[in-house]
Amino acid sequence: MDRLVAMQVFAKVMEAGSFVRAAERLQISTTAASRLVADLENHLGTRLLNRTTRKLSPTESGFAYYERCQQILGDIEEAEAALSSATQRPRGTLRISAPLSLGIRHLSPLLAEYRQRYPDVALDLELADRAVDLVDEGFDLALRISPQLPGNLIARRLCPIRLVICASPDYLARHGMPSTPQDLVTHNCLAYTYASTGDDWTFGIDGSEKVKVKGNFRANNGDMLCAAAIAGEGIVRQPTFLIADALRSGEVIPLLAEHGQPELYAWAVYPSRRHVTAKVRSMIDFLVEAWGDAPPWDRGLNLASVAA
Repeated sequence: MDRLVAMQVFAKVMEAGSFVRAAERLQISTTAASRLVADLENHLGTRLLNRTTRKLSPTESGFAYYERCQQILGDIEEAEAALSSATQRPRGTLRISAPLSLGIRHLSPLLAEYRQRYPDVALDLELADRAVDLVDEGFDLALRISPQLPGNLIARRLCPIRLVICASPDYLARHGMPSTPQDLVTHNCLAYTYASTGDDWTFGIDGSEKVKVKGNFRANNGDMLCAAAIAGEGIVRQPTFLIADALRSGEVIPLLAEHGQPELYAWAVYPSRRHVTAKVRSMIDFLVEAWGDAPPWDRGLNLASVAA
């Protein structure tokens, strides 16, 4: 038994929650993964995992051993990264988590060019509007949208994300145009389920002014909300990376621009390690180059008429 390989498999099983998912991520068979963990248990003389037909759960010894495995495997990875030169060619599988709409609209068109530059990197993407746990779920990199991030996360700012409040000309013709943020309380506002502020729409760069909105349409996807706004269902508050084309075409009209919106940014978040792998650094640098301070979806858009 290769003890290091067995430790890697055990750690991945703990993070994935099953032998099947761990084997898929490691690109080995489920039988091989199960055998390596069993060999490790025999070597240690203790059970690390409780197995039933429906559930896999760590024992107390398994929890303790997993913590040590994380430390050992992390030290090995740092040691290997420290020996790599700055010009090392990125290689290996890069697991990325990204918001669904940002990933489909603006990340996916870039990936062919990235792969041309770095052909030794295999990409494994998960698109979802949830904040993943990078370490527990085995991600190398996550893209997140936020004004700022907790201090315990290691991150690099990629580009500004601008919010705009808007509605279709048809909706405004039927219901009138709000002239102040407080006027929104009488309108049908389309709500984003995962909004960090809930049903409070904030105004000003610091988000100091809040208005509690309500409406009859809620969704956990921004593209769906934008489509509803274009169809005249109500007023929406969405980032320009989703709604810019509709603003340019006049399908929606910006509202309350003079009151401003909070500053948001897209961030590249990666595990807290002293040495960043070449594959992670290559993707972060690539996205900064592609998006930067003037992301392509905002170019040619009259932002003065959209948000302060």
